[in-house]
Amino acid sequence: MDALTLLHERSSMGKLMEPAPSAGQLGAMYQAALRAPDHKELRPWRFIEFSGEGRERLGELFAEAEFQEDPSVGDEALNAARKKPLRAPMIIAVIAKVTPEIEKVPKMEQVISAGCAAHGLLLAAHAQGLGAMWRSGKYAFDPVVRKGLSLDDDDEVVAFIYLGTPGGRHKPLPQHNADDFVERWD
Repeated sequence: MDALTLLHERSSMGKLMEPAPSAGQLGAMYQAALRAPDHKELRPWRFIEFSGEGRERLGELFAEAEFQEDPSVGDEALNAARKKPLRAPMIIAVIAKVTPEIEKVPKMEQVISAGCAAHGLLLAAHAQGLGAMWRSGKYAFDPVVRKGLSLDDDDEVVAFIYLGTPGGRHKPLPQHNADDFVERWD
């Protein structure tokens, strides 16, 4: 697959099955992520892999976050939170490991760099025939989850990348007109 085809055809895969990416596939994905734009070579990212029982531990963090938000939450909602990480055989949390007060590299730029690393993971997964879905949602910002992931105050969860073997067909992608998004100053 050439680079432009990859960029034009990558899409999220909502249904993911076993097997998870192999060690070789993961290595290629991380190498792609590490090519993200990186002002001053801060490498403002880290990755946390969740597979096997690790996904269940992440689900417990999600359930604890629900309980802390609303102690009267029912068992059905807690169980739903526990099951969310089981939607894929592997999840990679992409963390913006922010170094505050770096001259000429504001926090936002570091977070965007980590976002580019997450996008590199998605592209490399697709290039290898894997399915992937970028998720964030409220758990990315929840203090219980942040503490459970050992985040520092300035760190940010950029994405939970769900990974596996595609369990369905890729949806047809809409064609967009680039001119609808471009302003030109000639």
